[in-house]
Order: sequence, then structure tokens, then C-alpha cells
Amino acid sequence: MKAAYWALVAAAAFPAVASAHQAGDVIFRVGTATVRPTEGSDNVLGLGSFNINNNTQMGLTLGYMFTDNIGMELLAATPFQHKVGLQSTGTIAEVKQLPPSLMAQYYFGDRQDKLRPYLGVGINYTTFYDTNFNQTGRDAGLSDLSVKDSWGVATQAGLDYNLDDNWLINMSVWWMDIDTEVKFKAGGEQQNINTRIDPWVFMFGVGYRF
Repeated sequence: MKAAYWALVAAAAFPAVASAHQAGDVIFRVGTATVRPTEGSDNVLGLGSFNINNNTQMGLTLGYMFTDNIGMELLAATPFQHKVGLQSTGTIAEVKQLPPSLMAQYYFGDRQDKLRPYLGVGINYTTFYDTNFNQTGRDAGLSDLSVKDSWGVATQAGLDYNLDDNWLINMSVWWMDIDTEVKFKAGGEQQNINTRIDPWVFMFGVGYRF
């Protein structure tokens, strides 16, 4: 009886290893994605660089495993909305953006491992829309705001913890090369401001493997 008891305890402490992250798997992940810009720009009307705040939205990824170690993943999200301002004026505008990214990935370890760290590199396309000056910006004589879409390199590092054959917990961090041109008029004169956003994106979520 004692032997049977300790066998049950051992089985509970060390569950059967699931086969996971193998060739042919489709992996869907969903969670929170937080964009933290590391912004910088040309001098704006002699008032310094743009400030851009963080924003958190729902992040979605869809991946496919070509082999047990090599995969590809597409990142999507609900629209991010950022406040844009200057140190001396506070927020003067708001802008929305979507940053879909396509990544080639390498997963370390074997398909039966519960922990699967991975690295990825790929390409990011960021589109900006609903760009508007708020009342503060309009009162300062600013108008006709637009932000140019961006193409750039993206990198990522992540970790999956496999709960069973289908479910997993994920955490990942992305870096995206986002360089754009912000155009607007100040007192009727055209302004073109080169702007570097280059955000870190932190995602925490759950996944399901088909």
C-alpha cells in the first residue's frame, strides 16, 4: 500500500510529458500587448522632441511549425492609440496605429519539453490613421496632421510553457524599427518632422495548439 501511495504522489508531482511544438502544429496565442515607444524626433518648432505615451491592447499571434524547431508567426492586435506631445505643451495630438509583423522563429529544445524558448526575426509594417490635433494643438495654430506608414525590421524573444498537448502560457518581447515622417502645418507653414518610435512590445497571454 505504501508503495502504491508514493507511486501516486510521484505521478502527481511529475505529470506525463506532452508532445508539443512539433512539425505541422498551428499555434494561436492571445493576451495583453503593451507598446512602449523609445521615441525621438527632429526639433519640433524649437520646443524639443515629440513625447509618445505607452498603450496596451489585445495582442494576437498565429504561428505554424515547419519542423520541431523552426516556425513562422504573424503578430496582430487591436488598434493602439497614443498621445503625442511636447515637454512644454503636454499632449497636442492623438494617433492610432497597427503594427502587423511577420517573424521567422527558432525554438530551442525538443518537442516533448514543457519549456520552449524561442527567438525570431522578421519584418514590421506599421500603419497610422485617425491622426488628429486636440484642442491644445488647434489653439496653437496646428493643423493638417498626417503620419507616414513605416516598414522596418522586427525581432523577438519568447517563452512558451506547455500545460498539456494543447494549452500553453506565453510571454514574449518584441523590438520594432519604426521610423516615420510627421507632417503638419503651423500657422499655415508646412512642417516635416522625422520621428523614430522604435518601440518595445511586451506580450503576456495564453495559447492553444491545433
